[in-house]
Amino acid sequence: MNQSVEVINQLIRSRRSIFPPDYIEKEIPREVIEAILENANFAPTHRLTQPWRFTIFRGAGLAKLADFLGETYRSQTPAESFTTTKFEGLRSKVLKSSCVLAINMELHPEKIPEWEELAAVACAVENMWLTATALDVGAYWSTPGNLPALSDFLGLGEHQKCVGLFYMGYHTAKEKPAIRKPIEEKLTWVEA
Repeated sequence: MNQSVEVINQLIRSRRSIFPPDYIEKEIPREVIEAILENANFAPTHRLTQPWRFTIFRGAGLAKLADFLGETYRSQTPAESFTTTKFEGLRSKVLKSSCVLAINMELHPEKIPEWEELAAVACAVENMWLTATALDVGAYWSTPGNLPALSDFLGLGEHQKCVGLFYMGYHTAKEKPAIRKPIEEKLTWVEA
């Protein structure tokens, strides 16, 4: 097997969601974040719409995002359902991260359906995730329940929407094996 295939196989098969409780207090340099984002830019895209957009929260920007998520949860949750644990958890995930990217999507309804734009954005995120893995940066994609409010907070326009948050940080997480059913259970061959 050629070396490039071995490298990509290893990256794909070792990529995992690594969560903020495993992050350490070590800043991800801007050039590392830019390298991760540069690879996002090479995702496949139908009609070259390149729908991925990112809002990067670092430094004091993390506190702004944490405040927004916490206060949105507080304002949108009935008093009998509100828990301090969830409120603090939302804030803590952001504040333990070195960087959080809002994953945004630019829609082109006159050209292609929304699901194709979302597929392209998901491919961009996978490119980021694989690059982060190669750089020993932990990451995971989370989709909070308040996406419309998050889109407003981000100042997104009419044909834009937020589809989640991508948390990143250097980490101390131990390697975990992938849990996957055999590919043979997911295939249908048509050869005649």
